[in-house]
Amino acid sequence: MKTINLGNSGIDASAVALGIMRMDALSVDQATKVIDSAAALGINYVDSADIYGGGQSSTIFGAALKKASVNRDQLYIQSKGGIVPGKRYDFSKQHLIEAVNGELERLGVDYLDSFLLHRPDALMEPEEIAEAFDELQTSGKVRHFGVSNFNPLQVDMLQAALNQRLMINQLQFGIMHTGAIDFGLHTNMHDDRSINHDGEIIEYSRLHKMTIQAWSPYQYGNFAGIFLDNPKFPELNAAMQTLADEKHVTKSAIATAWILRHPAHIQVILGTMNPTHLAENAAGADIDLTRQEWYDIYFAAGNDLP
Repeated sequence: MKTINLGNSGIDASAVALGIMRMDALSVDQATKVIDSAAALGINYVDSADIYGGGQSSTIFGAALKKASVNRDQLYIQSKGGIVPGKRYDFSKQHLIEAVNGELERLGVDYLDSFLLHRPDALMEPEEIAEAFDELQTSGKVRHFGVSNFNPLQVDMLQAALNQRLMINQLQFGIMHTGAIDFGLHTNMHDDRSINHDGEIIEYSRLHKMTIQAWSPYQYGNFAGIFLDNPKFPELNAAMQTLADEKHVTKSAIATAWILRHPAHIQVILGTMNPTHLAENAAGADIDLTRQEWYDIYFAAGNDLP
């Protein structure tokens, strides 16, 4: 399994991570098999959030970890907080500390390797967040921090108040969610792809040595569905199948490899709870696409060059 230097910290993290959003649907025994399967593939990174399954995903993971062949110290465990479902985003000191404490209890661990702010809170007070982060780090409950779905100015505004360096930004990115690179290719143009929706977030992350974690890597649009084997995308699936056949892997492995080929050293979060699919998806970490293969997939997804 390839590794990445997480946030330029010297921490070796697997190039693909296990996302446990759907783990609430599993029994403890099934979840144990997923954890063991991931570890056997070389995946040492686990991503959760306090809202996944209403907290049940983390609870199931915590129970399964006690039965798994891998122990806590062999894993980098990450969670996210700051969303009060259906009500508000909440980056108050009280809520963030409660969110971490709740996750530690559900996960059955003493500390989180990293804690991310889940989505930008319009009412965020950087100084209050800084107080929460200081308390969480000093108490030993969180070792590293990051954000999710933040734009560059939001990162800068928060970073200016913090004593810790933000190491991670978790973003949606994949073959059918490429706005963050489209506009750069269409610089000085007037077409739709030249519109900058994300504030140069990939370039910013590379300059500041922040690791981008790609969530929902096989989705198109915003939660619209999976593009793999989707009849809406025949050209893309045909191009991916050609490469998959050449490299003796699945199309999902090609989709993973396409993200990992980007020089931003993006980490891919895999959310499947099927051990067979997990192995197929993770196989992309061992594939190096050529420049032309990468662009061929980009074109097959309906993109162009000016």
